[in-house]
Amino acid sequence: MTVHIVKIQEKHSRPVWLVREDPQNIEALPPAAQAWLQAQNFEGREGEFTLLPAGNSEIGGAALGVGKGDNPFAAGALAKMLPEGAWHFENAADVDHLALLGAMLGGYQFNRYRAENTEKNVTLTVPAHLDDQELSRQWQAVVLARDLINTPANDMLPDALEWAVGSVARRYKADFAVTAGDDLLRDNLPLVHAVGRAGAVAPRLLDMRWGREDAPKVTLVGKGVCFDTGGLDIKSASGMLLMKKDMGGAANVLALAQMIMDAKLPVRLRLLVPAVENAIAGNAFRPGDILPGRKGLHIEIGNTDAEGRLVLADALALGDEEAPELMLDMATLTGAARIALGPDLPPFFTADEALAARVIHHAAAQCDPLWRLPLWQPYMKRLASRVADINKTTNDGQAGSVTAALFLSRFVEKAGAWAHFDIYGWTPVERPGFPVGGEAQGIRALYALVQEKYGK
Repeated sequence: MTVHIVKIQEKHSRPVWLVREDPQNIEALPPAAQAWLQAQNFEGREGEFTLLPAGNSEIGGAALGVGKGDNPFAAGALAKMLPEGAWHFENAADVDHLALLGAMLGGYQFNRYRAENTEKNVTLTVPAHLDDQELSRQWQAVVLARDLINTPANDMLPDALEWAVGSVARRYKADFAVTAGDDLLRDNLPLVHAVGRAGAVAPRLLDMRWGREDAPKVTLVGKGVCFDTGGLDIKSASGMLLMKKDMGGAANVLALAQMIMDAKLPVRLRLLVPAVENAIAGNAFRPGDILPGRKGLHIEIGNTDAEGRLVLADALALGDEEAPELMLDMATLTGAARIALGPDLPPFFTADEALAARVIHHAAAQCDPLWRLPLWQPYMKRLASRVADINKTTNDGQAGSVTAALFLSRFVEKAGAWAHFDIYGWTPVERPGFPVGGEAQGIRALYALVQEKYGK
């Protein structure tokens, strides 16, 4: 199903009410509708849905329960429940941005590999007090991230990810450069090369620039591991089932970049995506190897299954050389983050208190949850190596998300402010507006952050 939005109500549009679990809320409906709801024992519980008769054997409207009103995306259930056709919110004044965005996102389906067309078209009128362009901008960004993550690795290896980034770059007339294969060594990106050299498709660094050169520099970095076998420290079969989503960081920063460019925010935007496959072959990097990085540090490889931080290290070092005012990276980096906070609440790390406060504010305002975890400096010693400048993993496996963030922090010095987001990029259990599958996490909050800081 697809939920379209229109600014002008269509002639044969039918009304839908969002009804809270409150008798007074039901009493606001027309008498005939109230009588029908009472006959159906409709109480407004979240997810409760009923069609309302028109009196001529046709559908006259619909009602959806939104419970106590504590789930702003409860209207996401509408997409699957409303019959095809044009609809409008009869209690439009009670419908906010998140409710309508939830209804739009609830209609998402990933049908690329389905022979049968299961699409159902529903049209919703945007209430006059809401911004239809902003709704479309955010919806399109989330759909982009979901589509990229949901695409399996046989169609989403580094060359396909390059095409996706290039398509967005062309749409917004951004500059786009690619460094691939052995040219990574020429351009001093040895970690990206080392991680991806065993893949059937050459590794590459994707570099997109947009905006006035004299505008404040905002740099986004996304982990683009298109599939992760774990390398020679191979994952189990079950551990590989969702590894197509290991490029979720790249998908999310690309979607965030698209929103920034579409809104024409006055920034000098740079997007860096190291795109690789962590595969197994005779030339794969090994446990115990010591690899040089762009920053000049030598890194001991404690485990080949923690490769994301390696490609991010080179990309962060490259982005940091320009001393951007703000640098944000996103990565499906550690299982430890999911053990600590679960799949729906990504942690973020920053040493900048002002930045942390604004991230927390916008995460709450946009209902795009993020939770700060500490860059606990005493744990840096757990990354010590007897034979190299740093080990990329610890020996005890404790505080894995924190130590991964600390590792990345070694490659950021000049940026005015930096934050790292350890996202999951996947919705494992369906809820209104959020079907099972690839997910955009944190990008609406970060878009609001950039908009607040640099918008007109």
